[in-house]
Amino acid sequence: MSPRARGARLEEVLLITSSERILTTHVGSLPRNDTLSQLLVKREAGEPYDKAQFDAETDNAVGHVVEEQTRAGIDIGNDGEQQRVGFQTYVPQRMAGFGGESKRRRGREFEEFPELVKYLLNRFPQTSKQQNAPECQGELTYLDIAPLQSEIARFKRIAAASGAFAECFMTAPSPGIISSTMLNAHYASHNAYLAAIAREMRNEYQAIHRAGLILQIDAPDLAMDRTMMFRDLSDAEFVRACERGVAAINTGIEGIPRDRVRLHVCYGNWEGPHIHDIALEKILPALYEAKVGALSIEFSNPRHAHEYRALKACPLPKHMMLIPGVIETTSNFVEHPEVVARRIEEAVAAVGERERVIASTDCGFGTFTNREWVIEPVVWLKLTALSHGADIASSRLWGKPRARS
Repeated sequence: MSPRARGARLEEVLLITSSERILTTHVGSLPRNDTLSQLLVKREAGEPYDKAQFDAETDNAVGHVVEEQTRAGIDIGNDGEQQRVGFQTYVPQRMAGFGGESKRRRGREFEEFPELVKYLLNRFPQTSKQQNAPECQGELTYLDIAPLQSEIARFKRIAAASGAFAECFMTAPSPGIISSTMLNAHYASHNAYLAAIAREMRNEYQAIHRAGLILQIDAPDLAMDRTMMFRDLSDAEFVRACERGVAAINTGIEGIPRDRVRLHVCYGNWEGPHIHDIALEKILPALYEAKVGALSIEFSNPRHAHEYRALKACPLPKHMMLIPGVIETTSNFVEHPEVVARRIEEAVAAVGERERVIASTDCGFGTFTNREWVIEPVVWLKLTALSHGADIASSRLWGKPRARS
């Protein structure tokens, strides 16, 4: 399906494919300015903040990232998660049952390399709650959908005014990453906790779908947590944990057409050795059980740039599209468009159909407030390189230049 015409209603469009050229998107989070970051952290901590200032700053920030995405040539864009303190740590602000403080396990490499922890603390001295988020201490109940509806309304208003994108998406965290960030201190089992999260997060998943936006489920737990929460398991046992995580996702998105949902999976968006990451080939069968229309997977992380071969050993189902990361998100190197084109062509070769590939980034550029690896000007240069590389790949894959509409 071709990108929709300017002004077409979002509700009328299914997940678009690269039918005329390789389309571009990104994983979700984009850098937030200092003022908005301070306000987000205050709101998360329950401290007083100026609501009017917050609304004005958020309007400006969403408008800014929409404009920059458009200028960079992004086809399928979002609000850059400007309205949230982190991709998953905002959840306790909207759901009853959380309190106290979790003692989340760090990745194995952070214990093996204390120098890495020191480096991170020096680089990011002030961050939002990541290792010390609240824990689940009671029955989970989703309290108020109004904050999400406000996010959606702001983004749709700004995107519509700019005529920016061929399609729009919004992110929401998976039950699994919520469970391994906000640890369970209430439910009888991890499975029961997952089920409760899926039941309550369904409110967000359905609201995003009803608003006519593509729903992106962010599920780093399906790969990253092999080295964190589930490090003591064997690979086979971790795969079974992945299957349970995917089942929880499927429960939460039940009733949403698969071509309105895409699933993002990654190994953790940080600069580190990543020597304990699980091989993609081992988890692909579990990922394929997700009732989604597309998989977003990182392939530019130097530890995983070879993983296209996993798609040949375990082919992508015909009903799924691939959204490969062809831009790395923890380095200030700007990829040459020819490098991007080569990565896209490799993805197309692995999938076997150019129409089922949409070029993207490995992960977000602003996963948590005050924790951006890449400086903002370079983010836009990287997204521009993504679009230029997609154009080069398109000219080769279709046999002639493909102009942007």
